[in-house]
Amino acid sequence: MSIKESHFRGVDLNLMVTLVVVLRERSVSRAASHLHLGQPAVSGALARLRELFDDPLLVRTAHGMEPTERALELERRLVPALGEIESALLERREFDPLTSDRTFVVGMPDWVELWLGPRILARLSASAPGVRLAIVPTDPFRGTDMLERNEMDLGIGPFAKGPAWRRERALRSMDFRCVYGAAPLDASQSLSLQDYLRFPHVLVSYRGAFDSAADAWLASRGLARDVRFSSARFASVPAILKGTPALATVPAVLADQWCTTEGLRQLPSPVPMPDFTVTSVWTAARDSDAGLKWLADAIAELAQDGLADGI
Repeated sequence: MSIKESHFRGVDLNLMVTLVVVLRERSVSRAASHLHLGQPAVSGALARLRELFDDPLLVRTAHGMEPTERALELERRLVPALGEIESALLERREFDPLTSDRTFVVGMPDWVELWLGPRILARLSASAPGVRLAIVPTDPFRGTDMLERNEMDLGIGPFAKGPAWRRERALRSMDFRCVYGAAPLDASQSLSLQDYLRFPHVLVSYRGAFDSAADAWLASRGLARDVRFSSARFASVPAILKGTPALATVPAVLADQWCTTEGLRQLPSPVPMPDFTVTSVWTAARDSDAGLKWLADAIAELAQDGLADGI
């Protein structure tokens, strides 16, 4: 494909980046924050864009700033084009973990960080001493948006299927276990449905809900459990279970870890819970990034550790 240089005369590519961010945020002030620019600079860029395309692009309505049809069409075409340019700029054909000083931003739910974080740090210390990781919180509902907004390079978690521009790799399938500390249960026996309903429950919900798939199964049988505490993070669960006779249903790898490090105990849940798959996700624009591929491969290997031992 050939281009006509004259068509780009007087056009600043940064204006296109600004346009995409303004349209995504539907706000000049929020766009300015993401672009690390002052609001007047972004307002000025928007004025130039309106002149360039002879279109208002964003109009104020009772529901806030809304894009015009022309703006939506530009967004549909510019996002993949800028992604290709970004890929070309970031592409690194060679990556030497022993000498690299790159910083990667990796999104993980806190339970994945508790599970994989120590393993990843040990691997980096041994084979990539100059590489740094910035772990940022994510969850199954925000992963795709965070990739689209360039808020993380790689995501690790139980993400649902995403759009075509998002790559994914299955790392490990796992189930759930019931864990407890102060609850007077015999770990040598199975957990009965009667005991499951007798004790209060601690639930981890990214949306602050008090119900999950387990509650749907119970409701279909005219039953209900007592969910007393809902949190978006797993980190506080061990301390709660040590001081309260309650149960929590958590991913199996976390249950195994807490039984070792926190002195908790675990039993299979009497309520059937579907298995789930932990995946790694990234954007197609980063397919040629040798450094990111190295990191993704390393994390995939670490996620498999212990499978042969049933861990």
